[in-house]
Amino acid sequence: MAHVRRDTPGMGRRKARWRWVAGVAMPRFGDERVLSPSLPDNSAQLWDGHRGEVARSLLTSGVRCFASNGFHATTTRDITAAVGLSPGALYVHFRSKEHLLFEIIRTGHVSSLETLKEAEAGGNAASYLRSLVARFVAWHAHHHVAGRVSQYELAALTPEHYAEILTLRRQSTDIFRQAVIRGIDEGTFAPVDVHRVVRAILSLGVDLVRWYRTGGPDSPEQLGEFYADLALGMVTSAENNAASRAEQTVPASAISRRGPGPA
Repeated sequence: MAHVRRDTPGMGRRKARWRWVAGVAMPRFGDERVLSPSLPDNSAQLWDGHRGEVARSLLTSGVRCFASNGFHATTTRDITAAVGLSPGALYVHFRSKEHLLFEIIRTGHVSSLETLKEAEAGGNAASYLRSLVARFVAWHAHHHVAGRVSQYELAALTPEHYAEILTLRRQSTDIFRQAVIRGIDEGTFAPVDVHRVVRAILSLGVDLVRWYRTGGPDSPEQLGEFYADLALGMVTSAENNAASRAEQTVPASAISRRGPGPA
């Protein structure tokens, strides 16, 4: 990392360039990275209690740094300096920067998966799918900073670590897949394309980490309920949607008669 000179008497103060950190404009001088001290981040709630305080603080700092700058642009000095430690302190608790990233991503995926497993499956298929979607979306909104790292920094993992995360992701996908299949078997859901519908439902939760911000118009729970309604619409009105598309289809002959452009 290039050395950045500090302001000294007699030198003009450097002009700040602005960068965005979780939606907040922050000044950046030269190669310095300035993290917002008020970054709305709930990742500290994710770490296991058996981890020591220093390890937990490094994980939280890693989330903030990776979310702000990306994995490759973040140095161990960035992570440790944010919690008042020297760069070597990271290696006391984690084998490498990549191992720190892996623990962040693994913990996030495990927590999200556990949230799905806690959904009440005893009701009907519709209420079960609603609960799954509401929980999944609310989790990603509540932990959108850690979720951003978990989704966008996967390529930085080693093949072995990536394979472990892929196993967790497949477990989450399978929970939704079985829920949709159950509804179809019970006759509650339309005979939808399960693969496409599940992919769309998962995207509802995953994609929000890109844009969600704490303090916006929707709380995580409100967003979860709204997206649950959307998901149920995918599986209960597929036949009506197909019929509607058929009714709106304009014959090719009619198009040729009208010619190009507005009718």
